[in-house]
Amino acid sequence: MKVFKYNRWLILVIVIGLAAALAISFQRHAVEQANRQVDMAIDYEGLQELAEREGLPESEVLKQAKDAGITSLAVYETTFKKLNANGKATAIAGSQILANYHSGALTDPVWRQLVADGKIQGDVIYIVGHDAQTWQELKEDLPRRLGEDRVQLYTVGSEEVMAVKAHYESFLKMNIGMPTDEMKAVNDAGFYVMARPSDYEECSKDDVQAVFKRLDGVKVSEVVCSGSQSLGAPKALQATIDEMKDRQFTLGLIEATTQLQFYKQDGMEEIAKGIGYDKIARLYSIPKDEQPKLKIDAAVERWSNTDEERNIRIDLMRIYDKPSPNMSLMATNMKYFQDTHDKLVAHGYTIGPASTFTSFYPSKLLRAVIMAGVAAAGILYLSLIIPRLNARPKYQYILFLVFALLAVVPVLMGNGTKIRAIAALASANVFPALAVIWQLDRVRAFRNKARVSLPRIIVTGALALFVMGVISYVGAAYLSGSLADTEYLLEFQIFRGIKLTFILPLILVGIAFLQRFDIFDGRMDDTDGVLNQLSKIMDMPVKIKTLVVMFLVLIAGVVFVARSGHTSGMPVSNLELRFRAFLEQAFYARPRTKELLIGHPAFMLAAMAFWRKWPTMVLFALVLIATIGQGSMVETFAHMRTPVYMSFMRGIGGIVLGAVIGAVAMVLIELWQAILSKAKERKAD
Repeated sequence: MKVFKYNRWLILVIVIGLAAALAISFQRHAVEQANRQVDMAIDYEGLQELAEREGLPESEVLKQAKDAGITSLAVYETTFKKLNANGKATAIAGSQILANYHSGALTDPVWRQLVADGKIQGDVIYIVGHDAQTWQELKEDLPRRLGEDRVQLYTVGSEEVMAVKAHYESFLKMNIGMPTDEMKAVNDAGFYVMARPSDYEECSKDDVQAVFKRLDGVKVSEVVCSGSQSLGAPKALQATIDEMKDRQFTLGLIEATTQLQFYKQDGMEEIAKGIGYDKIARLYSIPKDEQPKLKIDAAVERWSNTDEERNIRIDLMRIYDKPSPNMSLMATNMKYFQDTHDKLVAHGYTIGPASTFTSFYPSKLLRAVIMAGVAAAGILYLSLIIPRLNARPKYQYILFLVFALLAVVPVLMGNGTKIRAIAALASANVFPALAVIWQLDRVRAFRNKARVSLPRIIVTGALALFVMGVISYVGAAYLSGSLADTEYLLEFQIFRGIKLTFILPLILVGIAFLQRFDIFDGRMDDTDGVLNQLSKIMDMPVKIKTLVVMFLVLIAGVVFVARSGHTSGMPVSNLELRFRAFLEQAFYARPRTKELLIGHPAFMLAAMAFWRKWPTMVLFALVLIATIGQGSMVETFAHMRTPVYMSFMRGIGGIVLGAVIGAVAMVLIELWQAILSKAKERKAD
């Protein structure tokens, strides 16, 4: 029998690296625990609409919203559609003035005289102000938006009038500056302002400074740019950075619809880097077309999970536009706000302006030790699949020194971004494989031929699953320690090997299995090795039913890989959604399906396959499926935005429930075999 020795010196290096990885993970946990304040925000216009629809004073709606937990109101740049509606200014197309003149509807003698003198043009917009502050802001902003050559100011009678050369319908929708009256009203009602400025065409430093000047004296919680460009893009971003830094404003970045990274706004990454990643908060808003489909309790649960699992710290809510049964529209929305507030508080959050991560960049020395540990793990794996290398420790040390130097030196020099990513990828694949291989070597050393009782198999399998999970968690610690910093926590940087981590561990374990077992006759010694067994597999005659089974397995594999990540578009059934919701309620963190329904039960059945001497081909298949669970446990930690403690608890829940499901499957199989055995005996009699 081939005996593979585990190099103790390599294991010692791995243990030392684990200590460094755990040190970083504890630091990361402290940083995450300090970032526990969520801003519950909603559009100011949304509450104004709610007041109008319910026929209530705006002040009453604002008061109830504040009492229900809303802390910030999003204030967008005003438009002439709004100004025409609230009466603070009026924009009239010249063509409309001419039409009113000819119909007799234009009664003001001054305007009639202007028409008679030919001074009113049909393709020009004429603006009159009815509020002094609004009028002053229009005079400041419109020339910036359109250019001074398209805006002319003159006097009609005793009034100032602006003549603007623009397309009327487009002009009504155009952003024309942050409204100071709205921001003052929001602050006076006890809310913070979430400022939503938009960019200017050919934005200049002076334009940026004018925007921030309007924010002076305003209690601002966050600045979240509107549109596809950040304020200042592309040439005045430094001005935005300087103004943000001077005022210590927090920049809110909108999570993408795929729930991965951010909605791409030109210049946002430059601003984030310029003001510092410790002044960035992630924002999420339930899509407008999705919220009406959610009942209040489902939406509340969405916010709770979102804030907990994805480090969202700005919850930009929307009003429900239809009331719940037996409730008014007002009561429906206030219940929505209050229930969300209470749920977040119950989960340990405080409510207020969004908190941010402190600057978190662990010691280069700790990172370097982790890199050495990953190199040791890689060489250890190679020694467990290459008999010649396993028998020559000297070559193992040489390889280790080469790979360790290649990984450690760039990190110590401060240029180890790519090496850290490679180390994380290696950790996600090698350690789950090592966890399974170690169990394979343990069972190969077992010589007891006596029949073992089912309870003992269940207990032994559960204990082995736990130990295997501990080894996989070593890989998780390495992965987290390799990547953890503020940029990864905020998803400016992401782990890019998710799909590979679902496949590569299976290949690594498959190679090790074929070095230890003959899948054709079950021998555990004098096996033909990997290449010879693969050659036998390729030469095997295949039946049609075997092809059908292989095709189904291929489809399952494609679905398995495609369902991972955020961009596959694979649908999730309502039954699975309900099952997920149940798990979210039952556990601190919902265990992953790949672990509790696939990988861990398969390992329990693999233990049964060994003790009950099932065909080695069946054991091989179960071991590969069990590897899925171990890989998933480590891959969970690749989602760096999820708090490390939550990822840890998610894996624990998966092991516990997966072991239970596996034990139930073992009992059912044992009963089924007993029934079949008795049926055969009766048939023989």
